[in-house]
Amino acid sequence: QVQLVESGGGLVQAGGSLRLSCAASGRTLSNYAMGWFRQAPGKEREIVAAISRSTSTYYADSVKGRFTISRDNSKITLYLQMNSLKPEDTAVYYCAAPPVGRGRIATMEWEYESWGQGTQVTVSS
Repeated sequence: QVQLVESGGGLVQAGGSLRLSCAASGRTLSNYAMGWFRQAPGKEREIVAAISRSTSTYYADSVKGRFTISRDNSKITLYLQMNSLKPEDTAVYYCAAPPVGRGRIATMEWEYESWGQGTQVTVSS
């Protein structure tokens, strides 16, 4: 498994922006598809965005057009740029990696093997 550490969460007003980062240790991200998930209080964890090894992307309908997932393989970092934030985006955000060798996009929680500890994003109205 790869070790993942998220950062960049915080408190922001509606309409604002945040950029989340996910630093990987132990392995280069170029070997993996990657994903961002989130879990709001009282709700199940859900996919937010995913990126394939070839940098194809997937976005949940709720964030499409507002969030952008990207990766910097040289820095072993995954990013989630979040713009036009809404109160309903409030959640703990997790980055995740599937097993080594999984290059195509994965959108289901069970497809992921390694998880970060999460970073809190709070959007005030």
